[in-house]
Amino acid sequence: MSTPNTAAVKPEALARLAEFYHPVVSPDGSTVAFYYDEHGRNDLYLLERESGEYERVTDGSVPRSARWHILWGQDGEAIYFHQDDAGDEQNDIAAWSRDDHTRTVVDIDGQGILTDITRDGRHVLYTSDEGEQMNCYRYDVETDDRIQLTAYDRPVMFAVFGPEDERVAYMTNESDTLENRDVYVMHADGSDKRRLEIGTDGSESDVAGWHPDGDRLLISDNADDLRRVGLYDLQTDDIDWLGPHEAEESPAAISPDGRYVLATRTRRGATMPVVYDLESHEARELDLAEGVTSVPKGRGSAFVDESTVVFAHSRPDERKELYEYDLETDEYTVLLEAAYDDVDPDAFVDAEYVTYESEDGLEIGALLYDPRGGPIPDDADDVPGVVHVHGGPHSRSSKMFNLFAQFLATRGYAVLQPNYRGSTGRGRSFKQAILGDWGGLEQADVAAAGRWLMDNPWIDEERVAVYGGSYGGYSVYSQLTQYPDLWATGIASVGITDLHRLYEEDMAHFQYILRQQMGDPEKNYELWRDRSPIEHVENLERPICIVHGVNDPRCPIEQARLFRDALLERGWTEGEDFEYTELGAEGHGSTDIDQKIRKFELLGNFLERRL
Repeated sequence: MSTPNTAAVKPEALARLAEFYHPVVSPDGSTVAFYYDEHGRNDLYLLERESGEYERVTDGSVPRSARWHILWGQDGEAIYFHQDDAGDEQNDIAAWSRDDHTRTVVDIDGQGILTDITRDGRHVLYTSDEGEQMNCYRYDVETDDRIQLTAYDRPVMFAVFGPEDERVAYMTNESDTLENRDVYVMHADGSDKRRLEIGTDGSESDVAGWHPDGDRLLISDNADDLRRVGLYDLQTDDIDWLGPHEAEESPAAISPDGRYVLATRTRRGATMPVVYDLESHEARELDLAEGVTSVPKGRGSAFVDESTVVFAHSRPDERKELYEYDLETDEYTVLLEAAYDDVDPDAFVDAEYVTYESEDGLEIGALLYDPRGGPIPDDADDVPGVVHVHGGPHSRSSKMFNLFAQFLATRGYAVLQPNYRGSTGRGRSFKQAILGDWGGLEQADVAAAGRWLMDNPWIDEERVAVYGGSYGGYSVYSQLTQYPDLWATGIASVGITDLHRLYEEDMAHFQYILRQQMGDPEKNYELWRDRSPIEHVENLERPICIVHGVNDPRCPIEQARLFRDALLERGWTEGEDFEYTELGAEGHGSTDIDQKIRKFELLGNFLERRL
């Protein structure tokens, strides 16, 4: 029997590999700021492009989770970031400069998300739920005054000043169609709001930033199913759509001279950078190995100068590196190499894009990590497996380096990551197919992923588990209660168990998302109850591992405690029939190395015992 007990990579060594996040280039192009965790937890680092040298400039003042982005002030003197308390996401806005070091700039009563700073550094633009719903605010650093620029009962998502700081572009929805999203422009004092004519009712329009001429916006929309990128002319209301529009594309940045548009294109699990030359009207993918490129949008620019960009790129079996790419020569250098320490890079497992049919015949894409030929022999025919379900639900598993997938694969588990209906990257109809149906056909897609994996002759069909976090955790609860005979076991991390209780406890902008996804909680009361795993605890037959952070504001700890208590009331014994762990000083996930080690230990030990 093949066993995963001898790992090709020790879990602690894997967890301690340093990782960087959210690289952004300074206004003069000389320096890249990013989060880095080489000393154990995330902190702010600065890298000088010419010398390649970098330094740590903060000491534990940034969030434990690298979810939150970084932004340079337009004068290049300060770097702005978020601050929270032990992962609770109730962010204030802070800044670091060589003169003042770390200082709190905006003290926010609620969750704050930094979006932009004026050229003179006096005004900070942010969205916050301090007035209950997520709206747009402008804060005056000199007078300590803040102005609420918008007052919608729907969340405002993203906002960015125009080149002269006189206007603001942002996104929200005033339509009765809750999945709709529109782009607006207003004056910097919040007056003269104008909705732009992009897409159709129900489509999702986005804005990524302003053209340097101040008269055009870099936007996208998915009215034609696949998201496409364009430039919106504010004077004529015309849109110059950039083609060829054969795959999902998202806008990223415009060069300082306005010639180049940088975007990303998603296909078969990969997300590749694309450059549009507005002068020659040519377009091409950049010359990189297939993987996943991440580029900041808005003021957090990737451009060093008119034709040089900086971005992060990784592959399933190659860790993320920081590239500097010349758009004119198609040559690139590595500014920050991936850290491997004593880990052999050849130990990592590549991912293959595969497809399978769900129960209604819909084709579902997935990524398969096959450990044969690596940690276990080529001819092994009894390999255990894990179906790893992504969160969101509007997200996707991609051909990027995934730490948890590699943790499992290097221990000898086959890993399958399904992009169930509701996932992004395949167009609006596929993404919105989950609306009103949480716990329905998308769970059939996940179950079909398990059956597809089990049907492979080299898989031990009796030793396949389901694992996921956030919405993926909801999927684990749903799988084990809806398909109790299918799985050997499951691990639910920061998952959802009771939709009504989640709605009662959640922040207003997340309540809006829940209504968008599942309709009104009272009008659709029976549907919400039926799709809450807590209602079906009696169906559970296989052992479950529950892991949850006590400071989670998205899926509060009560979601896990309710399910634990229901299992105890049913007569199950903790430690035997199920296992339960609460993570202190952690919210909806953490990128701290110590927390990653602890999660690896929990996950690895549980699977060794149960599979």
